[in-house]
Parts: sequence; structure tokens; C-alpha cells
Amino acid sequence: MSKLFNLHTHNFTNQENILELVNQYPWEFNENIPFYSIGIHPWYINENRLDSDLQIINQKLSLSNCLALGECGLDKRIEIPLEIQEKVFKAQILLAEKHQKPLVLHCVAAFQEIIRIKKEQSVTVPMIIHGFSKNEQTAKQLLDNGFYLSFGKYLLQNPELKSVFQSVPNDKFFLETDTVEESLEEVYALAANYKNIEIEEITAFVATNFEKVFHRSL
Repeated sequence: MSKLFNLHTHNFTNQENILELVNQYPWEFNENIPFYSIGIHPWYINENRLDSDLQIINQKLSLSNCLALGECGLDKRIEIPLEIQEKVFKAQILLAEKHQKPLVLHCVAAFQEIIRIKKEQSVTVPMIIHGFSKNEQTAKQLLDNGFYLSFGKYLLQNPELKSVFQSVPNDKFFLETDTVEESLEEVYALAANYKNIEIEEITAFVATNFEKVFHRSL
């Protein structure tokens, strides 16, 4: 059986059967984590540190065990002005394009803006919305615009997401744990149940999507 892939987690558990894409920040980097994404989360934008943060991200993206840039994105529910968030997001898109690494996105109440920026910047690298929790209409709009959707915490917590997850094509989703206590195996089991397939099949779909997006095998 293929390894499981965890698209986004803040808790490195170092299990043999799981490849974890651990979220890292430029200002508190842990060298001991084998595979990671690195980025500036909109919550933690610090303009005084921005240049050095972007410099570190640029350095790390050139390494083979840095699989993606993220999480980065937009959040309309925080006090940092959207204008500044967009500036930082666009700077990170340029770095992802330069290194040809996918983007793991945090998006709260700003899906139209994310779609607009993807078009304006003519982004060529894969863009994955992590922790997707919205309705089928929003999912369809994102999928139609070339985004991947990753499910985890909210899939476990909100039964209404079942039909949303079922509507996502098998070549367009990832699974994750983010910050929840539940194991990745529980997320995979629920996802398989919702798609009405065996856990081996869901594992194979994610493995195929991983190879396509990250250009390596699990």
C-alpha cells in the first residue's frame, strides 16, 4: 500500500507510513523536519521583517525537501489590511513561480480575490486551498479555475461537507490534519466512506495527485 500523504500539518509526528508536509515559518525554522512547506501566513505578516522572511523562503524553496510555498493567502477576518495581505501574497507567488513549487493557500472569505489574483498573475504552479470548508458552489468555482482542494479538520467536524467532498473529482483533492488531534488515518477512512470506496483506492488517488502536483512519488 502507498504511503499516506498529509498535505498540511503543524504537528510533525514522524510516522514511517506517512509523508507529512509540515507547515514552517521563515522566522522559526526547524532543520530536522524532512519535508515541509514554508511561507508567510497572512495572520503573521510583519512588514519590518518582510524582506528577510522572503529571502529565507527564496533560499528554502531551492531545496528538494521544501515541497511547497505556504501556507500563504488572504484572510478578510483579520485586522491586517487586505492591500498589505495582497502585496505579501503576490510576492510569494513570484517566488513559487521562480522555483516552480506549488502554493498551499489559507483563504478566509476571500475566494473571489484569490481567483482574481491567480488570473492576473497568470499563475502556472498548482494552487491548493487547504482546510476547505465551503459549499459546493464555491468548490465548483475554485475547481473550474484550476485549484485543488484539501480536506481535513472540517470534513471530520461538519457532516454537511459530505456532499461537497463527493462532488470533487478524484484527481483534484488532498487530505490533511492541520491542527486537529485526530489521526490522518481517520481522515482517510472518512473520505473513503464518503466516496463509497475502499481506503486503498482513496490512498491511490491521493498518491497520484501528489505525484502530479509535487513531481515525485510517495
